[in-house]
Amino acid sequence: MFRPLSTYSIVAMDKEDGVMGVAVQSHWFSVGSIVAWAEPGVGVVATQSIVEASYGPLGLALMRGGMRAEQALKALLSVDQLPEVRQVAMLDKNGIVAVHTGNKCIPEAGHIIGDGFSVQANLMRSSRVWEEMAEAFKNSREPLHGRLLTALEAAEAAGGDIRGRQSACILVVKTSTTGSIWKDKIIDLRVEDHPEPLKELRRLVTLHEAYEHANRGDGFVAEGKINEALEEYRKASELAPDKIELKFWQALTMYLHNRQTEAEEIFKKVFLRNSDWKIVLKSLFRTGLFNIKEGDLEKILQL
Repeated sequence: MFRPLSTYSIVAMDKEDGVMGVAVQSHWFSVGSIVAWAEPGVGVVATQSIVEASYGPLGLALMRGGMRAEQALKALLSVDQLPEVRQVAMLDKNGIVAVHTGNKCIPEAGHIIGDGFSVQANLMRSSRVWEEMAEAFKNSREPLHGRLLTALEAAEAAGGDIRGRQSACILVVKTSTTGSIWKDKIIDLRVEDHPEPLKELRRLVTLHEAYEHANRGDGFVAEGKINEALEEYRKASELAPDKIELKFWQALTMYLHNRQTEAEEIFKKVFLRNSDWKIVLKSLFRTGLFNIKEGDLEKILQL
């Protein structure tokens, strides 16, 4: 039985920042687990329409082996018994793009290739969808992940999937690899089932940015660069003001580095929202990993 994973997607690269990615939205559960594929230092793939998921891992394998995007796509299409129902986009680490929209993809279906990107869609409400995606991507001045989201939002504004919306995904990796995939994968976020998947995906990307600032703050603390750490914690807290854990670590760092008055005000807000963070603070004290004096601990707990 054929199940059309009809959707709109984008594959793209930012050569200057050294990142490439794929983003997708569909009226289908967990679209990201089927459509979006990426490997640092290799390339990205979007496989959709009457989907053949193997285009993802096999396309990456061929590009990893040295094939350019168009060679890899051509090779896989040549052995596919139903190429006319496939819609596949590939982008390799050098920014070469290849796209195939089969002549039996459900209309409205089409694609546009640009400089270092492609947009593709099928079973759309309007043929304007992929045109609007391309224009939105080209005109955006955001970092790559923001441009990918902007393209998806433009698709939805142009009519989107005629069936509606359900899930979305964004996957961004580095164009060159360090050999440590946990460092080379920049963003890997999915919305599996949601009435407004693009809005939820945008929210998750903002949270991701907040926690990345917090992680950089932790790194600066380890290096003894306290002012830089505090600036990162501040940015994290501003991006995610409702995440009190970010405020807790900001306050603790400030308290331990001679910013007690400011730290106490933040601690008050944290404890007011959730007094369990006092238990967390006492647990940290018991580990001895933080230079918290017993007198200071009691003072903070009284806030």
